[in-house]
Amino acid sequence: MKQSHLITKTVKSIPKEEVSLNSRLLIQAGFIDKLAAGIYTYLPLGLKALNNISNIVRDEMNKAGGQELLMPALTPKKNWEETGRWDGLDVLFKLKGAGDKEFALGATHEEVVTPLMKKFILSYKDLPKYVYQIQTKYRNEPRAKSGLLRGREFLMKDLYSFHTDSEDLDQYYEVMTKAYFKIFERCGLGDSTHLTYSSGGTFSKYSHEFQTVCKTGEDIVYLCKNCGLGVNKEIIDETPKCPGCEKSEYEEKNAIEVGNIFKLKAKYSDAFKMNFKDKEDKEHPVIMGCYGIGPSRVLGTIVEVHNDKNGMVWPEEVAPFKFHLVNLSKDSVQADKAYEALQKKGIEVLYDDRNEPAGVKLKDADLMGMPYRLVISDKTAEKIELKKRTEDETKLVALEDIDNV
Repeated sequence: MKQSHLITKTVKSIPKEEVSLNSRLLIQAGFIDKLAAGIYTYLPLGLKALNNISNIVRDEMNKAGGQELLMPALTPKKNWEETGRWDGLDVLFKLKGAGDKEFALGATHEEVVTPLMKKFILSYKDLPKYVYQIQTKYRNEPRAKSGLLRGREFLMKDLYSFHTDSEDLDQYYEVMTKAYFKIFERCGLGDSTHLTYSSGGTFSKYSHEFQTVCKTGEDIVYLCKNCGLGVNKEIIDETPKCPGCEKSEYEEKNAIEVGNIFKLKAKYSDAFKMNFKDKEDKEHPVIMGCYGIGPSRVLGTIVEVHNDKNGMVWPEEVAPFKFHLVNLSKDSVQADKAYEALQKKGIEVLYDDRNEPAGVKLKDADLMGMPYRLVISDKTAEKIELKKRTEDETKLVALEDIDNV
């Protein structure tokens, strides 16, 4: 894509109330635009990065046996009344439609997926099943001050699993734990993300979060010095020893929750009377699990973790473009040819063809943070200057060698 064709521009002034690092950098670089607190427009570059994350999530969910669907965001009141959450879930956006019928905007989808799957699960032969969606969620968040980390409208992947018994749920729980770590690894967060024990609430003694260590994180977790397993601060007094290795030496870290998994068991099956018949034709409640990751929250977390004084530093698999081609020559002949050649090779590249000073172009390239910068100038002759965003060193390479990077 030619940068001159982008609808967006980098900006110098950021709204004063925008205090989070992720939103400030993303707004400044022209990746997102703020409509209201916790509500953002994803501009072309931001949407490309968000879609890259969603596709990583989709790929790993498919490998884990998930089948993708898309459920309504507009959900009837009666479904929430079945579980007691119409009045019990304080973040619901509620509204009235024609005929004074009441609805909620989906904050989560247990109230939709359970009666849906009840139509298809009749026998033990129909189990297990795994379905997921990647869809916009709405929560009336009172503290929407953390950019993409705490939105009122945000993108969420939620997968629901359905089992005959707790043993089968436990086995799939491990499959999903591994899938989540693979997702975070591919998103550039693998080294800093830890499985963390948290309060299970009404579901079980514990649920599990995936917490990414970050100095700007709102959560506080205690990481076991022996095995790296985390314990959320809210339950540390109840768990003096590490649940994983029984050691009791921790280090306190700030972190950002990037995912969570729950053993729902029969909570929603009982509410909607979703049962299956076993081999003896006896009925039992379907056992459920729930697994959530917010691609938009992951996007914000990546920015919080991967940045320097000059701007964002995108991991390669998430970046909107692998290469940022910057033309500093007096004319654009060589740069145009390089751009066309890279396009023909199927290499995605953002081409800064703007009529701007060299300093502005190089500063914007650092701010936007693509993994590799390619510079063509009168000094490079027939070569191209290659610089990795995470390194200071530059080197001259031939055009035909770019696809080996």
